[in-house]
Amino acid sequence: MPDTPVTAGPPRSAVDKALDLVEAVSRAPHPVRLTDLAAEVGLHRATAYRILLDLVRRGWVLRAGDRYLPGAAVLRMSASAAGNSLTALARPVLERLSAATAMMANLQVLEEGGGRVVDVVRPERLAMISHLRGELLPVRRFAGPLALVAALEPEARGRWLGAASEDGTDITRELAEVARTGVAVERGRNDSLVASVSRAVVPAPGAPVCALTVVGPDTEFDVPKLALVERELRAAADELAATLTADRVADR
Repeated sequence: MPDTPVTAGPPRSAVDKALDLVEAVSRAPHPVRLTDLAAEVGLHRATAYRILLDLVRRGWVLRAGDRYLPGAAVLRMSASAAGNSLTALARPVLERLSAATAMMANLQVLEEGGGRVVDVVRPERLAMISHLRGELLPVRRFAGPLALVAALEPEARGRWLGAASEDGTDITRELAEVARTGVAVERGRNDSLVASVSRAVVPAPGAPVCALTVVGPDTEFDVPKLALVERELRAAADELAATLTADRVADR
């Protein structure tokens, strides 16, 4: 029986299939059976078993009877990556950005479908605003993914735009304006009471690594406050870009 693809698209490589299995084992709430793993990642049982044999041999997956769980290699990588991850490097920047603006600050990365919120610093006074940590935010409704997509080359933006908006807004013009100014501003598109301002972090020519976003009550974003937020965002994005670049250079 041929492999069954999880979603429509180009055929998956052997690396894709192996990573699908590692990710499925890692996110499972308990040790999982081969049949369930194969079904989750869309592979024939025999194919999944052959790949798992190699993953067990290399330590990425551990076999316990007829079940599988994360192996030592995954645990070592998780431990070593924790101190040098994007969230760890960006956390001090987020904290300073939140303190300087008296607003919530979050970190987003670009994924298929929008921007994923991976970390948040939220002042106690803004506890009534959802932090959206872990959520995938669509480009047409949030400043973070808008800033991320605008930082791409124009020909690479289309895959994140989807169908035309219901209100007829030409988002390509908005993306061009964000690319020109370097800052995305969203007011009331997702929540009439909440506004957000975002800037992509692009340490070197190429795709953005992440975006920093400031979120708060729309009524507080008057002209002086908006100017302050934009200045702090630019400084924070530059700081994080410098940190990421310095880390890469130091590792050479």
